[in-house]
Amino acid sequence: MRSVLFAAAGLAAAVSAAAAQDIRVGVLYDLSGPFAAAGSVACSVGAQIAVEMMNEKGGVLGKHKIVAVNADAQSKADVAINEAERLINAEKVDILLGVYSSAHAVPIDQRVDAQKKIFWITTAVATAVVKDRNLQYTFRPTVHSDQYGLVSTDFVAAMAKPKLGMDPKDVKVAIIYEDGPYGAGVASSNEIGAQRQGMQIVLKEGYSATAPDLSSLVTKLRRARPDVILHTGYNPDITLFLRQSREQGLRFKALIGHGAGYGQIDKLIETFGKDVDHVFNVDPVAAQLLDPKTLKPGVPELTAELVRRYKAKTGAKEVPPHASMGFNQSWILFDKVLPVAIEKYGSASPEAIRKAALDVDIPVGGTVQGYGVKFFPPGSQLAGQNERSSPVVMQYVGGVTKIAWPRELSNIDPVVPLPATSPYAMR
Repeated sequence: MRSVLFAAAGLAAAVSAAAAQDIRVGVLYDLSGPFAAAGSVACSVGAQIAVEMMNEKGGVLGKHKIVAVNADAQSKADVAINEAERLINAEKVDILLGVYSSAHAVPIDQRVDAQKKIFWITTAVATAVVKDRNLQYTFRPTVHSDQYGLVSTDFVAAMAKPKLGMDPKDVKVAIIYEDGPYGAGVASSNEIGAQRQGMQIVLKEGYSATAPDLSSLVTKLRRARPDVILHTGYNPDITLFLRQSREQGLRFKALIGHGAGYGQIDKLIETFGKDVDHVFNVDPVAAQLLDPKTLKPGVPELTAELVRRYKAKTGAKEVPPHASMGFNQSWILFDKVLPVAIEKYGSASPEAIRKAALDVDIPVGGTVQGYGVKFFPPGSQLAGQNERSSPVVMQYVGGVTKIAWPRELSNIDPVVPLPATSPYAMR
């Protein structure tokens, strides 16, 4: 009898020790190369803050510390794939978190899913990452590129009459984009949205994000004379486009960017100063811009702590949307999904996490970026995508980010068209 009791006690101790194990998470971002300054580093800092804040509480459920195993994708697809496989096979992580570039996420998710490991995407937004792929272990709480493109054209349509004095059908739109999955995905939805609104698409053209010269594209835009330019790019290419546009005298009434380099106001101001005043950016909202009254209890305090820590770590005056993306998606995993996996499904194994993620039901206002969380189930066209995610249209005014759209979240009357003080304003 005594031996049985000792055996039972030993088993209980073993189970208890296993239950208190740390949770190893592979964190993969571009910490060097062109994607780093386009938002990837800001994402990584946001994710790092989430890890720190969870561990300061003792970890998940107060006892499971998050052990972040960091890796640098170096803004190269082959490096990203190799690092993802190293994290899973050599570092033995069950969760891969992060990934900035959609061009990296597309090949990675297939590999990770095949190994039945969790791929928790914080940033890569191309709809093609999940659409029609029926991935079982891949989850993306953030927005997808179809939403970016449709929100910007809805915004243009809403502003056409009151701001431009034009019917939407008379607005001339140019769609330009880096030709990877990210840019092509947003551009495709831009085209659908513009056609739906009856706008005139006077130019649609892609280019390589590493192109050394975009002067021929600028020349085509000058000939097309669009009222509004819808641009999706990363960082060096956005800088190149804006510089060559000014040099060649390109004029327009509004420029709407879609995340990535357009989401990095500090970098834009550092390079172009007041020239980027009144440029628009479509992105998941920077958390600090939301009205705290629209959020659930405890969420405003979470946002305030994110902002405080991000500024302390980076010295930045403005906290970009990418920092909120890195933090928010990580926090959803750590605070909402992993506790359910452990308590309801018995562990932090990939299978338990998969089931817990599908159980998650966060209402609007329940996250620092305002949107709720409910993942499309297996068998859906967008399996693993958060069906409640939503971006906003922001505008830079005097070096400060404001929400321009939708109206119920806006804290500025959008400035359209560009004022005469802008070097890009139509004369």
